[in-house]
Amino acid sequence: MHSSMPSCAVSAVFDDPNLVADAGLVPVMRLAARGRLSELVRETVRIDGAVNGGGANPAAKVTSLIAAMCAGADSIEDADRLRHGAMPALFGGIRAPSTLGTFLRSFTHGHGLQLHAVHRRFLAELAARTPLLPGADAVAFVDVDSTHKRVFGPAKQGAQVGRFKGIRTLHPLLATICTPISRPVIAAVRLRQGKAADSRGAERFVTEALAGAIEAGCTGIRILRADSQFYNADVVAACRRNGTHFSITTGMNPSIKRAIAAMPEDAWTPIRYPRAVIDPDTGELISDAEVAQIPSYTAFTGRKKTEQVTARLIVRRVRDLAKPATVGEQGELFPVWRHHPFFTDSPFETLQAERHHRHHAVIEQVIADGKAGPLAHLPSGKFNANAAWLSLWAMSYNLLRAAGALAGAFHAKATTATIRTHLVHVPARIARSARRLTLHLPRRWPWHEAFSELFHTAHAPPAL
Repeated sequence: MHSSMPSCAVSAVFDDPNLVADAGLVPVMRLAARGRLSELVRETVRIDGAVNGGGANPAAKVTSLIAAMCAGADSIEDADRLRHGAMPALFGGIRAPSTLGTFLRSFTHGHGLQLHAVHRRFLAELAARTPLLPGADAVAFVDVDSTHKRVFGPAKQGAQVGRFKGIRTLHPLLATICTPISRPVIAAVRLRQGKAADSRGAERFVTEALAGAIEAGCTGIRILRADSQFYNADVVAACRRNGTHFSITTGMNPSIKRAIAAMPEDAWTPIRYPRAVIDPDTGELISDAEVAQIPSYTAFTGRKKTEQVTARLIVRRVRDLAKPATVGEQGELFPVWRHHPFFTDSPFETLQAERHHRHHAVIEQVIADGKAGPLAHLPSGKFNANAAWLSLWAMSYNLLRAAGALAGAFHAKATTATIRTHLVHVPARIARSARRLTLHLPRRWPWHEAFSELFHTAHAPPAL
């Protein structure tokens, strides 16, 4: 592709008041309005006594920040994107970045809990109005995991050198919900200090995530999936109190090792993955493994009798190619195996339960999605401001997922970066006629059908 005009014949002037770069925010924020976002904030968030009026009108500020994140903002300053061209004609109450920064810095831990409540109720509203979690009334998976976000600057509250030597981080905790036929949405988030243990506060966090899943329509079989840092009696107890099954990686403690060593060789079933999967120990792609189970394994035997749990121990083993097979007394080769056990009371048969557990890695896609967007930075020096930013990202993520679900099958499973590119970053020219605004969009926009589906569905009169 090349320019059809000589350079001397081209000029650029920023002078058109009727253009917008992100026309897709019109249906997206209309969808937020139908999900009662502003009303939920007004009902729940109270920031009284904040300096410089930072807590005034939280609904306008929350919606401004979420709109900015939907447009790709990864810093407070990026919210200025909302104030270009004809955006004030499309949206009222847009706040300047300086105002939004003051608002975020007004947050305390208690205000953060209020925002968590908004997030949970907003997810329930979106799930009730869009095909966000198809099949949730049959089977749903709640995945819990933590991540570290590198931060810079010695004054960043809560940033500590923890797991990664010489790198200062903050430590978000996430819970997502998905079904066998849907992409995940975010059920709950928490921000912790860099050195916080992965399982710190896990019982309370899991309880909140499971309650959010039920409110979002997950009324069928629910299975909580997690890695070994969440393998403890309190997490399992939270699942059982909330009528949820569990599927948790155990790691290789001495009790697990003894149980695996006692398994007969004929208990193992060979499986071949249609698509190679990543080995969690080595990062290598593997296509073959073997699976077996211990039908009755009692965990947490160091706790009181009432806190001990008996369920299935399912083990996947793969050959350790880095270690050669040994030769036994009869000259036979004995391969060296690496074992990946998990503890579960899943109602599904062994191979299906193992397949479900491997799919826990889907939460990593959500984390990567966030770090490629609004979580590229945790923008404030204040810990509670960054905690609020994390919650706002979770709401913007769910809102974009809902918009994608309305746009069609492709965008229902696309990343939020793709949804922004295809459906949000649509340039438009605004024409006014009496009290009506018309968005004139680019001819031959490649995703015009998906945009039109989203636009008309978001603006359709509510069903009676």
